[in-house]
Amino acid sequence: MNNKMMSILFASGNEAKLNELTIHRTTASLPFGGRYRLIDFTLSNLVNSGVTRIGIITLSNYSSLMDHIRMGRDWDLNRKNSGIAVFPPFVLNTARDVYKGKIEAIYTITEFINRSPEDYVIIANCNIAANIDFTDVLEKHIASGAEITMLCHDGMLTSSRRVVIAKDASNRVSDVFFVESPSQNERLLSLNTYVMKKDKLVTYVENAYARGHIDFEKDVLFAEATRGVVYAYEVPGYASIIDDVKMYYNESMKLLDYDIREQLFGEENKIYTKVKDSIPTMYGEKSKVKNSLIADGCTINGTVENSILFRNVRIKEDAVVKDSIIMEDGEIMEGSTLAYAITDKSVTIKENRQISGFSTYPIVIVKNKVV
Repeated sequence: MNNKMMSILFASGNEAKLNELTIHRTTASLPFGGRYRLIDFTLSNLVNSGVTRIGIITLSNYSSLMDHIRMGRDWDLNRKNSGIAVFPPFVLNTARDVYKGKIEAIYTITEFINRSPEDYVIIANCNIAANIDFTDVLEKHIASGAEITMLCHDGMLTSSRRVVIAKDASNRVSDVFFVESPSQNERLLSLNTYVMKKDKLVTYVENAYARGHIDFEKDVLFAEATRGVVYAYEVPGYASIIDDVKMYYNESMKLLDYDIREQLFGEENKIYTKVKDSIPTMYGEKSKVKNSLIADGCTINGTVENSILFRNVRIKEDAVVKDSIIMEDGEIMEGSTLAYAITDKSVTIKENRQISGFSTYPIVIVKNKVV
């Protein structure tokens, strides 16, 4: 037996709750942390753990994702015998309709799974920001004797419909259930990432598909948890699921905390992204920058506080940006003020504009807009 792993990633899944941020893109290609896309974290974790055969199942608006991953060159995944395989949502679907859930999606690519020589498979969404060692996950999975290992972390129910886990002292899962209502109570939350033997996954999916089931969590995972064959692996350090606008804003702002950044980016295993040869950021004589993440290629002549600026952002004189996220190629003109705002790619804020949201309700300005 070989203990190597392959992976199946889902590029979509939360576009409805991310609203304006995913009108022009899939969740996997959502910018995060100044220079990254959400898929960068999962791809980097896999490559750092020696996983080089990765299937990505798409759903809609995936042109930006294809442009970003470029066959995986920046993650050393442009390989002859493995690498990245991208699957459209219509494979084996005679009705020419998109898949209705993870079970149907995985069923359509069982040939790809069966042809792969690896023994184990990782199933994951692409909206997770974390630094995960899947080699350790696999070792714990094998040692536990479980059929499924599900990754989880301690967190508050700040977003609706999260999968909550109950486990015993040996980390054996005793119950798994959905929680619909947000609360401030800290619980053990699923990261919607699973490790299991490849042939076991195929058996689960084929049996569920034959019975008309579509939801992997509800129709497979919940049932298996009652049998005592599911193991919980708690991810150490920072981990989050980005599944709505409020969560996106809150988790982005957490990156201004040095300790959080170190947990995510300061580990031995690095997070990689698409390389762009931008010039260093230029700071004008009148610029004031405080507690902010600034990507390369920016030009700052105004004030930036508690904010995240992506590549090639331009902040003109007397412009003030506070508690905001300005994505790539954004421009804030003279005399304008932004607070608690998220501006998508290539947004221009004209002179003397006043735009303000609130910490619990940031304003989102869609891609290419001129305000």
